[in-house]
Amino acid sequence: MSSNSSNNNDNSIGNNREGNSGNNPGDNIRNNAENNPDIRYSYLIDNLNNDEINIRLGSLNQLHQLIEAGEILKPERGNDVNNHIHTTYSFSPYSPTKAIWMAYSAGLVTAGIMDHDSIGGAEEFIEAGKYLNIATTIGVECRADFSDTPLNGKKINNPDQSSIAYVALHGIPHTRINHVREYFTPYTRERNKRNACMVDKINGLFKPFNIALDFEKDVASISKVSDGGSITERHILFALAEKLVGRFGKGAALVDFLKNKMNISLKAKLEEYLLDSENQFYEYDLLGVLKSDLISSIYMEAKKECPDIRELLEFANTIGAISAYAYLGDVTNSVTGDKKTQKFEDDYIEQLFEVLKELGFNAVTYMPSRNTITQLKRVKALCNRYDLLQISGEDINSPRQSFVCKAMRNDEFSNLIDSTWALIGHEKAATENIDDAMFSAKTIQKYGDLNERIAIYKEIGKSIGE
Repeated sequence: MSSNSSNNNDNSIGNNREGNSGNNPGDNIRNNAENNPDIRYSYLIDNLNNDEINIRLGSLNQLHQLIEAGEILKPERGNDVNNHIHTTYSFSPYSPTKAIWMAYSAGLVTAGIMDHDSIGGAEEFIEAGKYLNIATTIGVECRADFSDTPLNGKKINNPDQSSIAYVALHGIPHTRINHVREYFTPYTRERNKRNACMVDKINGLFKPFNIALDFEKDVASISKVSDGGSITERHILFALAEKLVGRFGKGAALVDFLKNKMNISLKAKLEEYLLDSENQFYEYDLLGVLKSDLISSIYMEAKKECPDIRELLEFANTIGAISAYAYLGDVTNSVTGDKKTQKFEDDYIEQLFEVLKELGFNAVTYMPSRNTITQLKRVKALCNRYDLLQISGEDINSPRQSFVCKAMRNDEFSNLIDSTWALIGHEKAATENIDDAMFSAKTIQKYGDLNERIAIYKEIGKSIGE
């Protein structure tokens, strides 16, 4: 067969719907899959996004066996890493198992799961990584309330709301997964109340066109909320994208509706995508347009679902996780196509870092592909000044995004490779003994210098990847 595994994207959000397991193509297809290597390969790839976790992992195991037998070519692997991969447990084309397959196929040596308000996919992600010998790290991303800090009233790193910022908890010890699940449950419940209200606003906006969403049937059904996942604004807008495609079809009629009825100005590239009725990522591209141009009309401010930042940081310390502020920086050209040109933290970045240090953050996470070299060097310098660990990863939630951040191959960012292995080492050590976490009082007392700590935990992490 000698298949290469690098191009395996599929539009899988709909696979989460009840009754759509992705594993019922009929006995004939299964029989053909057993007898035809190419069909078998496609069959296994499809089942990486199956509704059943055992089928997902079982399919990955069979793919691994084909790799070991030489029937699937192994990808070239260098030093590429990614600590910020979303899965179907928040919003993504990829289940945790499929995300690991995509990471492996891209040649990554490490991969990190980072879902919004959910740790539901972490255990599957860890298990899938073992099959393909990819070192993994697990985390959660959430929005936190900075109202009770000097940043109150500022647009921080959230395009939709002032005083609320995105924060990541990296390197969660595996023994604390249930603690994280329990912590976020009430916040997820509050978020879904707001989600339902935003669906109502969409229905009001689209009522003149006889287009309506049902929160349970159209939105919750394409999420993993029943399995501990979260529902995000992207789920809502993806459901709307499906409704629009169902109403207007793919192509000129839908583009005309967006431009002339909804007064949406389309960028040339996105208009090209939406005019292409054969575009396999059509709904995702339409989602990007809706998130960029429609979200302000339907967004409702988040409050009760956002923990106070000091409370969140205290929780992170209690479970031995590494708390990281997610630097966004002023946006000129959005990589994901869903952010307009706008200003964020750069005008007050010195104050930002003073506040981060005072609050007790351990790290700052940033993405070299999304900022200018001037922005990135400034952030690096401030991290060094305030003794903050630097973490990176590509925010994967669309099939057009690459799992590899080529910008990280620049020697300027070699520190991010080291910190990734240190993150993995921390997770292993803290899982075995929380007092051995990278930022525990015991560890800091023993190794006060951050660079020394990174070197030590890097070696622990590297021992896992060997």
